[in-house]
Amino acid sequence: MLSPAQFAEKKARNEKIVFCTCYDYTFAKIVETAGLDAILVGDSSAMVMHGYPDVIPATVPMLAAHTAAVARGAKNTFIVADMPFLSFRQGKYKAAEAAGALMRAGAQAVKIEGVEGHEDVIEFLVQSGIPVMGHIGLTPQSLNQLGGFKVQGKTIEAAARVTLNAQQLESLGCFSVVLECIPQGLGQTISEQLTIPTIGIGAGEHTDGQILVLQDLLGMNTGFKPKFLRTFLDGAALIQNALQEYKVAVQEGTFPNEAERYR
Repeated sequence: MLSPAQFAEKKARNEKIVFCTCYDYTFAKIVETAGLDAILVGDSSAMVMHGYPDVIPATVPMLAAHTAAVARGAKNTFIVADMPFLSFRQGKYKAAEAAGALMRAGAQAVKIEGVEGHEDVIEFLVQSGIPVMGHIGLTPQSLNQLGGFKVQGKTIEAAARVTLNAQQLESLGCFSVVLECIPQGLGQTISEQLTIPTIGIGAGEHTDGQILVLQDLLGMNTGFKPKFLRTFLDGAALIQNALQEYKVAVQEGTFPNEAERYR
């Protein structure tokens, strides 16, 4: 299992860091077997696993339950858990309580979106022994403010703000930072400036690592096709075909067969 310090060591060796999201025990076992570096138990679970239209309904208990399931399935993989909407905006002590719940559930670190207005929280958590991953650019918890899923940092002023935020996160003690939906050039510039690794999602190929939602990269969410997403499996079709074959076998009486019956 990687440690936070080893993330920086991988960056120094120019070794790409591979993340994906995961929310349950069964998939966690598969992800660990595949040998990925780390798992994010994201607040995207509110959408992927619970059917909500955005991440706002995610709660600490929800994320803690998913984290515990993933930790049981991926016992030797570094796990980061998202701090959900507003859990880190109610003061550093309540934030520490929320982070503690996620850590006790099995996470080795937490991820916090943005930096402005909760610098003290990030610093306090780091000083309390909780590794913190930053997240800037497109921050899904701020979609109502941002006006939807839009690329961030496209103007000179906006790019400067994203760059400053990245520098702030490093100075506050974050061990890594997610860069989401920013221009490729900006992702490269920030990655070159920071000593901590950058993990990109829609931030180009020059970040120090990449992250995708597991169900997205497996092609299970057919209605979601952003420019940055590459599907590595036609998962929805494969699962549908398997279920249809099962249905036909039951209807035709070929399942269960003699080898599948108890005598």
